[in-house]
Amino acid sequence: MKPIIGVLLEGKTIKVGKILDGNIIKSCTKIIDNRASKEHVISEVITAIDEVFDKEIEGIGIGVPGLVDLNQGVIYQIQKIPSWKEVHIKDILESRFQVKVYVNNDANCFAVGEKYFGVAKNYENIVGLILGSGVGTGVIFKNHLYSGTNCGAGELGYLQYKEHDFEYYCSTSYFKEKYDLDFKTLYKRAKQDDKIALAIFEQYGQDLGNLIKAILLVADPEIIVIGGAISNAFSFFKKEMFRVVKTFMYKHVLNNLKIVVSENKNIDVLGASALFYDAQNNTLKKY
Repeated sequence: MKPIIGVLLEGKTIKVGKILDGNIIKSCTKIIDNRASKEHVISEVITAIDEVFDKEIEGIGIGVPGLVDLNQGVIYQIQKIPSWKEVHIKDILESRFQVKVYVNNDANCFAVGEKYFGVAKNYENIVGLILGSGVGTGVIFKNHLYSGTNCGAGELGYLQYKEHDFEYYCSTSYFKEKYDLDFKTLYKRAKQDDKIALAIFEQYGQDLGNLIKAILLVADPEIIVIGGAISNAFSFFKKEMFRVVKTFMYKHVLNNLKIVVSENKNIDVLGASALFYDAQNNTLKKY
């Protein structure tokens, strides 16, 4: 097996890894100017890939925080990069590096990464749930990455919930908006047994539990893998989360459900590379 490059574009940061047999053997992380012109950001992406690319590389997988035309490899409306309204990234990178390139959104990369390299290897129906500055979900159905028509399948964070949507209540921005606390400070205070911080995470667990109940209705997975910055605080909100999840209407579904935290800090880059493996195995499909 030849090495694959995995690329994760996060807005201000780009991570690139050369992956062989599920291991990152060379990597680089760069801060990019996400407010620059489309052409400038593309050049920064190419420069970052150049740092790990060599003649051994068989293909490239790239994950982005936005919608993707999977057939054409065109990225649309990347909110964190305002100039990227429409970028034909597949054609650009294939022309530059002369290898196959596969593109998908970052939440789908997370899910397929857990399927190939993480805690969900032995499951067919999987949801990857990223909890960070936003809420992202990727869906694996019968070993196939389900992306939908516009790569928007699984965007359950935008479902209406209370006065807003699930993303409002289940992302780090909620802590700042509601309590004027950034996540790092809140997490630090919780580790010090601060009662207010612990109570905030309990409420968070309740809201997340309701999001998971929505996921069960839509995707009915065997396993939900939680990642993103907020997953580090899992011990502080899991009790309330599980309490709410246990109120799900179909009790037999809960008997076959696992909810776990991602164990690999590099699963995002590994997941981007897994787009290549998934495609080669003819499992990167839309239904």
